[in-house]
Amino acid sequence: MKFIYPAVFRKTDRGTYKGFFPDLAECYGEGETLDEAIEEANEAAYNWISLELDEDDCQLPPVSDEDDLELEDGDIVRNISVNIRFYEGWDE
Repeated sequence: MKFIYPAVFRKTDRGTYKGFFPDLAECYGEGETLDEAIEEANEAAYNWISLELDEDDCQLPPVSDEDDLELEDGDIVRNISVNIRFYEGWDE
């Protein structure tokens, strides 16, 4: 199953990048470059969603529309796609 959530990336004072997901609490990625931050954010989102799916009362948050995000000048928004393969008996 594919899950797509927007991530907001900001350049830090040190010149690195930090990205966060407005819809996924405490889910973020950091990197020396934007590509590294995106890769780390993708892994963080995969882990976040996987943990939520393992919960008995799984409630994934709705996906925000980019137009509804509170952005700062210079923010970069990327839709992060997470593919999770379900195996037979995954919900047992």
